[in-house]
Amino acid sequence: MIALLNFIRRYWISTTLFILTIITVLSLRPLSQLPAVPGSDKIHHFIAYGVLMLPTALRKPKYWLMIGVFFVCWSGVIELLQPYVNRYCEFKDLVANVIGLISGLLVAKLIKWLLPNSLDSK
Repeated sequence: MIALLNFIRRYWISTTLFILTIITVLSLRPLSQLPAVPGSDKIHHFIAYGVLMLPTALRKPKYWLMIGVFFVCWSGVIELLQPYVNRYCEFKDLVANVIGLISGLLVAKLIKWLLPNSLDSK
């Protein structure tokens, strides 16, 4: 587990870009109907954006807050674009995304608190 966390901290930019790409592709992929998956749509948004924020929050560069604001704006743009790809624009999705981003930050803080000397400083 610690090795994975150190990997995420070390390669936080590429990890974040990969997660952001996956979220964007899945959010803007045209669908005739939403797939039947367990859990609610809002929970999926919450988890996806929590995972998106985690690498940045673990590394916490000096401009981490601007990255978080960018994620909120990106999420809003995706919601606005979804009606053009046979999807729905929902304000509740944006709210779930923002709560997920905040939760990702809080999880990173919890990890750093629980494992203060286990994460490398790179």
